[in-house]
Amino acid sequence: MQKGKFIRCKAPLRISFAGGGTDVSPYCDERGGAVLNSTIDQFAYCTISPRSDEQATVHSLDYETIQKWKAGNTLTYDGNLDLIKAVVNHFKVKQGFDMFLHCGAPPGSGLGSSSAVMVSIIGAMSEWLNESLSQYEIAELAYILEREELKLPGGKQDQYAATFGGFNFMEFNHDRTLVTPLRIKSDVLNELNYVMLLANTGKTRDSGNIIKAQTQGYIDGNSKTSEALDNAKRLAEEMKNALLKGEIRYMGELLNEAWTYKKNYTNNISNEYLDKIYKTALSTGAIGGKISGAGGGGFMFFICEYDKKRDVARELTSLGANIVGYNFEKYGFQTWRFNE
Repeated sequence: MQKGKFIRCKAPLRISFAGGGTDVSPYCDERGGAVLNSTIDQFAYCTISPRSDEQATVHSLDYETIQKWKAGNTLTYDGNLDLIKAVVNHFKVKQGFDMFLHCGAPPGSGLGSSSAVMVSIIGAMSEWLNESLSQYEIAELAYILEREELKLPGGKQDQYAATFGGFNFMEFNHDRTLVTPLRIKSDVLNELNYVMLLANTGKTRDSGNIIKAQTQGYIDGNSKTSEALDNAKRLAEEMKNALLKGEIRYMGELLNEAWTYKKNYTNNISNEYLDKIYKTALSTGAIGGKISGAGGGGFMFFICEYDKKRDVARELTSLGANIVGYNFEKYGFQTWRFNE
């Protein structure tokens, strides 16, 4: 990308502790959803460099692809960088630009990477065009473009997590979303970070099919699916209270319960490999854990006995998982301008 003026935005990825799946329609519209999550220091980045002509060029490092088109045209969705096209269409961008995108986690990670990418694009675009949008407006726009415009299956928590950042308890209803930031004591955060292990299973998955199956189970009146979602929502509230009280061990026990219920959403949440990772972690010193995201692969995390965390890491590595260093991130999306 040539030297000049840059508008940049970064949006954090997230870990979903409890309640994931209850933020997906129609469950959240009919019964209300609740999710506890936190952002981590892995980010989706977007850079925009304005041009003096009408040429638009997008370079996605994650998909190793470059797309070009003429600014001002309504772009057709064809499965190639449609997230970017949806934002460009929404803002009716008429000036040419170069855009560069990359993310700290691969697609299918379960860390909300696609929504973080969407938020980073909206953040950079609104900064460039001097569009003043609130956090709620940016998160809701990201949700509308992903779920309604592009018809991509999924819930609402990822867009709000990437926008607001930090530890949040989120409540979803048919007509509103409420994000409650949690003020966690520093010693509690340090302890949670100390005993928590984040592992990339090395297996990516298509979350869309899993979410579709979960949604269809609820629509069809499958009592197993409905009860699992109800319990997931309950556990989000209980885990929030445990976190605020600094009851880290209890959080680990609740994670174990949450994973049990999550596997009842639909049959393809887990598989033989993920079950082996989970059982190995618990037998080695983990108190509880779960997958972060729809399921089927991606990242898993565990709360461990403090003196057993290294043993858990060693055993999971032997199974092919990759232990990932992380810190909790307290900020949501951030934009800035830079000249070089």
